[in-house]
Amino acid sequence: MKHRAPFDLLFDEFNEPIPDNHFPQYGMSARAAKATVNSESWSDCQPVMNLSSFVTTFTEPEALEIAHQHFLKNYIDHDMYPQLFAMEGRMVRWLHQLWNGPKDVDPYGTATVGSSEACMLAGLAHKWNWRQAREAADKDGSRPNMVTGGNVQIVWKKFLRYFDVEPRIAPLKPGNYRLTTEHLDRLVDENTIAVVAIAGQTFTGEDDDIQEIHDWLDAYERKTGISIPMHIDGASGGFVNPFLYPEYVWDFRLPRVQSINASGHKFGLVPPGLGWIVFRERKIFNEDLMFYVNYLGGEMPTATLNFSRNAFQIAYQYYAFLRLGFDGYRKVMRHTVDNAEFLRKRLVDSGYFEIMNKTQRIPVVALTLKSEFTNFNEFDVSARVRERGWVLSAYSMPPDAQTVNSLRVVVRPHLNHNVIDELADDIIHACQWLHQHGGTATAPVLHDPHKVAASKC
Repeated sequence: MKHRAPFDLLFDEFNEPIPDNHFPQYGMSARAAKATVNSESWSDCQPVMNLSSFVTTFTEPEALEIAHQHFLKNYIDHDMYPQLFAMEGRMVRWLHQLWNGPKDVDPYGTATVGSSEACMLAGLAHKWNWRQAREAADKDGSRPNMVTGGNVQIVWKKFLRYFDVEPRIAPLKPGNYRLTTEHLDRLVDENTIAVVAIAGQTFTGEDDDIQEIHDWLDAYERKTGISIPMHIDGASGGFVNPFLYPEYVWDFRLPRVQSINASGHKFGLVPPGLGWIVFRERKIFNEDLMFYVNYLGGEMPTATLNFSRNAFQIAYQYYAFLRLGFDGYRKVMRHTVDNAEFLRKRLVDSGYFEIMNKTQRIPVVALTLKSEFTNFNEFDVSARVRERGWVLSAYSMPPDAQTVNSLRVVVRPHLNHNVIDELADDIIHACQWLHQHGGTATAPVLHDPHKVAASKC
């Protein structure tokens, strides 16, 4: 039998066909496995050019070393990794203070897998509190509802369906893409467990009218005797508002705000996936939602939907807070919003776009093409700049503003002024080319939310 050189074996491994539908029968060398994994993702976009996403796509070398040091640790095993648990508790207290929580209370909160888990924990706490209050008053506790706007992120619709809470969703309309008090009089009632308002929404980056909603609920209580709490979804704005707009009242300074979530993996500057949920005080998080386990060592409390998960994001967030401090976060957010304002001005001045977010609070630029441009659309622009490597979101707005298309750019802290200038050039050049030659992109076929709702009746 002819002897094969080691190089031949290695070369064969790099060309080994990868099965689609059955588990690989044999292994391969570490080098070949690494090369195969990386080569299959060559055509994916560069994360640093993905301006469709809010999540962090850059890292400092020291922060990456922190991640490497801690990525084999299990977050939930507090008995084995008590110092990580201590870091988490300290950061909860920092966030409670950052969001102007009352000083004479015991703060409570936890790190989560993104804001999705955080939102669900907040929703469950409000549902449990509402139900127990109803039962204590000898009233029906079987028909909870939650009020929010059509601009909420999908996690809230998941919560409502998964945990059997009736959705009371205020529709949007062209020109108004946020929750105001317009529809509250027909949505809020004694079965409302909470009103969810957004600080930094996904679609346009705007805040809901948080103060106006709070004041409306005060008046509602005076009229009916029914007190309804608020939850603030600060997934994007929670790490921007405190640093840039300290006088803006959106947080625990409003007495009805009982819980706030934010995404550490967005403007908290941590890689995916880390979220935070912080309650106004410990008693808001219902004790019935707490579990105590001892099978990982000493007894430990757990109140998260997930159990085992990677711990490196906790250490990474701790590094970011220590590395930047309040002043550092303020400078990063100021630089990022300034770049967003620069991009916004360049694109509006080009004559192709109208701005959708009237208030530039977080680093998001949301645009829609002027009605005079009929031979191409926002989806064409997104596809055209993709040829340059940029990934920008194009989508239709939620009900009842589905007729409006948006092109959204999430301006990231790692982009400098020159890069933003180049991005503006690429978007404008794409529009010039499309205006001359026309576009062919069509919006994706979506589920009709009205038909979906009707099919469940």
